[in-house]
Amino acid sequence: MFAYPCNVAAGLSGYRIMFHLDERNVCPGCGKSNWIVGRMTAECAFCATALPLEGGSAFGTGLFTTRGTPDLASELPH
Repeated sequence: MFAYPCNVAAGLSGYRIMFHLDERNVCPGCGKSNWIVGRMTAECAFCATALPLEGGSAFGTGLFTTRGTPDLASELPH
């Protein structure tokens, strides 16, 4: 993410273009609406303009992570 000096909230820093999954999205670069949608961004199929997904990419494979380091040595046979 971005670092903001003086604890300024990200939402107060201006307009941000995002890709909305449930709406018709028009590319800000070329005006067309064909997209290649990934886990974190959507890319225009014509001009390769990339936009972040609105939902913060909170879906799909890789959503769940483990905390800490697993102790793999204890699981190995002796």
